[in-house]
Amino acid sequence: MSGHSKWENIKRKKGKTDAIRARITTKISKEITIAARMGGGDPVGNMRLKLALTKAKQNNVPKENIQRAIDKGVGAASGAGFDEVTYEGYGPGGAAVIVECNTDNRNRAAADIRHAFTHHGGSVGTPGCVSWMFKKKGTIFVSKEAADEDTVMMVALDAGAEDVAVNEDSYKITTAPEDFLTVSDALEKEGIAAEASEVAMVPDNYVKLEGDAAQTMARLTGELEELDDVQEVYTNAELPEDME
Repeated sequence: MSGHSKWENIKRKKGKTDAIRARITTKISKEITIAARMGGGDPVGNMRLKLALTKAKQNNVPKENIQRAIDKGVGAASGAGFDEVTYEGYGPGGAAVIVECNTDNRNRAAADIRHAFTHHGGSVGTPGCVSWMFKKKGTIFVSKEAADEDTVMMVALDAGAEDVAVNEDSYKITTAPEDFLTVSDALEKEGIAAEASEVAMVPDNYVKLEGDAAQTMARLTGELEELDDVQEVYTNAELPEDME
């Protein structure tokens, strides 16, 4: 689940099956198309496109898919446009859920998302009902094997990072969204490779779920993530480690 920013979660994402990888490629291509449509096909000066291209690189999206998505966004290829819609709601145990969509059919997206929530005992709320519990943050994970702690802290903080936390096997760098690319570029220039990175909605606090509630939440977020119209799913639910 995006937004539950733990290194284990991001490693889990990288272990997706081929079918899920194909779905991820489609979702990232949508994001590239929208970014190019809104700000042009040159990532210089188009932060959103640059972020989408960074995500594409991390997920090994083929270059031809990337170029096709850019061309579609700037009008070189035909096809329906996508609208961005965000849904908010509650899952098991009152846990908050935010669902970001890129869709060419708002009615279909709304029906599918409402069905997923209802199917798992949740409910779709009104706009703003849970988003106040989250803040958008950039997160960069660097393996301890990549550099020593002092070097990572110096480079990241000098580039504008908000915080550098030391985990068991990695450093977790937190940034404001607008500083994410600057910090990422500074690390790259120093030869410090990021193991994973993302800009995501991060909850202020987590709701710990166990037992049936945790199982149901995992099924809810899984079903939402499988929907073609869904781009990202964020939640403040904290699940047992063996389920992440």
